[in-house]
Order: sequence, then structure tokens, then C-alpha cells
Amino acid sequence: MKEIVIPFATGLAIFLFGMQLIRVGMEELTAHRMQHFLLRFTKTPIRGFGTGLVATLFLQSSSAVTILTIGFVNAGLLTFAQTVGIILGTNVGTTVTTEILALKVEDFALPLILTGAAFYVLPWKKIAALGLAIGGFGCIFLGMEAMQWIAEPMKNRGWVAALLDSGYHPVFSGILSGILLTAIIQSGNAVIAITMGFFATGLVPLPFAIAVVLGSNVGTCITAFLASIGTERAAKQVALAHLLLNVGGLLLFLPWVGTIAGVAHWLSNNPATQIAHIQTLYNLICSLAVLPFASSFARMVSRILPEQNPSWSLSRPRSHPLFKWHQ
Repeated sequence: MKEIVIPFATGLAIFLFGMQLIRVGMEELTAHRMQHFLLRFTKTPIRGFGTGLVATLFLQSSSAVTILTIGFVNAGLLTFAQTVGIILGTNVGTTVTTEILALKVEDFALPLILTGAAFYVLPWKKIAALGLAIGGFGCIFLGMEAMQWIAEPMKNRGWVAALLDSGYHPVFSGILSGILLTAIIQSGNAVIAITMGFFATGLVPLPFAIAVVLGSNVGTCITAFLASIGTERAAKQVALAHLLLNVGGLLLFLPWVGTIAGVAHWLSNNPATQIAHIQTLYNLICSLAVLPFASSFARMVSRILPEQNPSWSLSRPRSHPLFKWHQ
């Protein structure tokens, strides 16, 4: 048992620590201008989409951007309608880390960590922040490699085989696994990294891995719901929109899992890269499909969860020195 628990817990801790280092380093590099960026560039759904994508790319966490967005809406600095584009952008931005992981750069983990440490001790603040980000990437590569060590012990114990042979369809087992693991770990990227490693070592079949990708997107919604507890109704609308978008994408792609698995070899010969590309295409297609209808989707969510204060307009945020709304 310890040959599974210890490497997995260690690898996961290193991976999540690396994600945190990247986030802190990027925030220092941008000197907290990311908040101004989120507030300023959301005039249209397309601009909101780009804002969410770039913010997630820098913060390395779609959940962090979603929580920031909920906070801004709750404070009246953004309207709910403005956030739909941001949410769609975060779903695409989160795939960047997965694509980087698929490059098989585990051999660079230690050099990146050492380079980051060397930069961090330098007396210049920006260089030190860059060192944190570089070291963070080294940590996530090292953590991913450590988590792959459990594949052989798990295969020998037959746990995954028992799960797949338990009578439940592998696709539904994968979806449930993706939702639960992401809700527990609070990192969709970590779950995808684990799945990429398991599939690359032959521990799980491709349909199961694809289903985990679909489920992990839904699992990330738990963070938004936790952040919306005790907030204004508009902030709760953001959490509901996040859930509806990800559940809708899951239901849209669910019937096509077998087809996707059948054509995955066209995307890449590398198993881990196949998972990364599938996640990217899935999030990109879902987001771009909804983007032209972002305003209509916002109105639908507002009908499902209407504002409690009728005097508050869906289309006008409260004034803020960083943000001026133009009709």
C-alpha cells in the first residue's frame, strides 16, 4: 500500500506546490495588474473571452480566475453578463499547462528548479518572481513524474482492472472519477496530469481517460460554488453559469467518446499528447460554440436564478476607478 500512497501523495504535493509557485511568481511579475486587466477588458463577450484566457494563462488556474470574477461581481465591479466570456476563456486557458506537460520535459525538471532557485536569491524583485515561476514549472514536471511511479504497483494489485470490470461502463466510471478527484484535489490540471500518466503507462484505456477529461471540467465547478457561498445573487449566477457550461459540454461530447477514442491516433502518436490535444479541442469547441450566444446564455441564467433586487440592472456595474462602462 505504501508503494502507492507515498509516491502519489508526494507527487501530488509537489505538483500543486509548483502550480502555487507559478501563480505567485506571475502575480508578482504583473504587479497585481491582473485585477485591473479583468476589470477593464470585458466590454464584449469576445474581449471577456480573451481576458479570461490570458488571466488563466498567467495565474495557471481557471479556479483562481473564476474566484476573482465572483469577487468582482459580488462587489458590484462587474455585471454577471460580463463574466460569461471570462468563464469561456478560462476553460481554454487551462489547457495550456496540459499541452506543456505533454511535451515530455520531465528531464528538465531539476534544471528548471535549480535555475528558479538561482534567480530567486538575486536581489531584483522581478527576477526573483521569474525564478518562482520557473521553479514552479520544474516542480509540476517533477510531481507528474512522481505520480507515474504508482502505475505499476496499481496494475499489479489489479485495482484499476477491478474498477473497469465492476460492471459499470468505463466512460461513466471515468466521468465520476474525474468529477470526484477534481473536487477533492481542487485542480483539474493535476487530475489531467495523473490521467495522462496512467494512459501513457497502459493502466487505463483511452475512453476512460477521455471521460476523466470531461468529468474534471465539471469537478472544477465545486470551487466556484464554494466561493459563491454568502455572496450576492449575481455572484451566484456566475457559479451557476460555470456549472451549466461545463455540464452542457459534457452532455454534448458524451455520445462521441468512442468516436474520439477511435480517431485520437490522428492527433498524435504519443499517448499523453493525445489526452492533452483532446482536452484542448474539447474546451475550445465548447467555448467557441457558446461565445456567439453569450448574451442570450446570460439572460437564460438570469431567468433561472433571477436578481433579488429588481432595481439592480443586469447590464450596469457599480462605478469603480479602474473600470468605466460604455454602452
